[in-house]
Amino acid sequence: THNLPPGLEYLNQLDRIIIHQQVELLEAILGTETSSKYEIKNHLGQRVYFAIEENDCFDRNLCSPIRSFTIRIADNMGREVIRVIRPLRCNSCWFPCFLQELEVQSPPGTTAGYVVQNWDPFLPKFTIQNQSKEDVLKIIGPYATCGCFEDVDFEVKALNEMTTIGKISKYWSGFVNNVFTNTANFGIQVPVDLDVRMKAVMIGACFLIDLMFFENSLDGL
Repeated sequence: THNLPPGLEYLNQLDRIIIHQQVELLEAILGTETSSKYEIKNHLGQRVYFAIEENDCFDRNLCSPIRSFTIRIADNMGREVIRVIRPLRCNSCWFPCFLQELEVQSPPGTTAGYVVQNWDPFLPKFTIQNQSKEDVLKIIGPYATCGCFEDVDFEVKALNEMTTIGKISKYWSGFVNNVFTNTANFGIQVPVDLDVRMKAVMIGACFLIDLMFFENSLDGL
């Protein structure tokens, strides 16, 4: 573990990660987009990290689902251990040359890997890459992500897209929560022996999937 990026030793023994978006009262009452805050927990519900999104009011309210952001993830001592950077890019299958690409750094300033959207006319598809931009894993979502009263699963697959090794799940959390707030609850399941840098990239992928497919308050019904 002495070779791990500082702070990522918490992920070393985890095969399940829970991401819970905290409710913002102003956003819930007025419908105004505020900076998102998250708690990242283990399967026992114990907080491992907390995260906050940084961008400006223009991005949050006018570019909402495609907005650029930097998410800083800190451990319980307040030490920033992961940084997730998303530039402003296109969110349409009709523009395959400018699709989503997100960088995950750990420690901040050092690239751990990337999440790259792949063009597909029907399914949400992404590639997980390492720091050298070599393909490591695939993420494939369902045709419909509305998830009528049920969880929505994005499968984590080997590069051949035949073998499923895990999933990123958007948990359905009830009618009131989904209609009146944008709060999201996600679960990440991956092999326990997956490189911790790739686990950090999976957390970044989860944030990207949330904004791309579940940002609107009616999503997830």
